[in-house]
Amino acid sequence: PQPIAPAGLTLPDGRPVPADVFQKRWTLIHLARGTCDERTGAILDELARVRLALDKDASRVRGVLLHAGQCASFRLPARDADLLVIQAADDTFVAGFPSAPSGSDGIYIVDPHGNLMMSYPASGSARGLLEDLERLLRLSNIG
Repeated sequence: PQPIAPAGLTLPDGRPVPADVFQKRWTLIHLARGTCDERTGAILDELARVRLALDKDASRVRGVLLHAGQCASFRLPARDADLLVIQAADDTFVAGFPSAPSGSDGIYIVDPHGNLMMSYPASGSARGLLEDLERLLRLSNIG
């Protein structure tokens, strides 16, 4: 596990992200580098489906779109009303995410203590992500 702190991150309205944003719940982060486009929407839609598939445990998991590029005009999928959008001021914050080749998107699981636990390629299968989340939630008393 690698602790992550939201220093330098902002909400769409320009306010700083609360210090405990990655705590108290499991977090699925879609890290979008560059501009947000149709592919970003498809990935977010897939993450929403993963959360829905968790059924009664869906409330234990938060979805986050973390971007370092231009997403101002991007329309979020309507499927996930609980999705949190966070902007990094530059690539400094996102460069600290492991296992994501430079310039590519990724999906990350953060535990309720704010530790980066697992990473997946954005183009991968959601089935593996769902299975891992189900296992983590079943074994975890937190979040």
